[in-house]
Amino acid sequence: MNIDYPLPEQLDGLKGLWQEAFGDEDAFLEHFYTHGFAPDRCRCVTVDGQIAAALYWFDCSYLGKPLAYLYGVATAKNHRGKGLCRILVENTHSHLKYLGYAGAILVPAKDGLFQMYEKMGYTPCASVSEFTCRAGAATAALRSVDAEEYRRLRREFIPENGVLQEGDNLAFLETMAQFYAGEDFLAAVYTGETCVVPELLGNADAAPGILAALHKNEGQFRTPGTQKPFAMYHALSELPAPGYFGLAFD
Repeated sequence: MNIDYPLPEQLDGLKGLWQEAFGDEDAFLEHFYTHGFAPDRCRCVTVDGQIAAALYWFDCSYLGKPLAYLYGVATAKNHRGKGLCRILVENTHSHLKYLGYAGAILVPAKDGLFQMYEKMGYTPCASVSEFTCRAGAATAALRSVDAEEYRRLRREFIPENGVLQEGDNLAFLETMAQFYAGEDFLAAVYTGETCVVPELLGNADAAPGILAALHKNEGQFRTPGTQKPFAMYHALSELPAPGYFGLAFD
């Protein structure tokens, strides 16, 4: 068994593991490995020359200290039940600490995974509120902004105890979503048949007007709040757990 950064010739193995674990189609795989993947932000377990487990991360920061947002943690079906996920995560923690990261944060894809990650030293943090609403009669005044302006404005709207997700985070998100700003709100928006807003900062009451402005009948919104724990945190230093983490690539 070997744990290390992936080699170029292992890319197909990583894609195969991702598809097996998450069921995403080829189009998304091509998208992620073109826009979101970097070999130096990936660790994988190789057993007998085959990819057995892998994870990825995006760089972010909290209180001026670097954090790793772990993403896409997966183990191949024929290697599950052997503790490879725990071994990989613990190895990654050691490696991240060596690189100078102050902590690791992740967003469990299912509620049942909170217990699994708690056994790996993670604690719930960064609560959010989620709601669905319909378009209002009045439209909100909003304008489209690029990733750089979203980054700048986000620093004004994000809660004081929030994680800054910039650089590769916003560059990747910009390939899938659109960014909008209003007088008292900021929103990242996936526009499909249903409008999904993974982050609405500022005035949450603007949601119906945002939908009206985007000509969408209904939308799902996520805002800073206290409804439920959203992320989990593992300290690699004395840095405390953040209170808000918004841009999960779910």
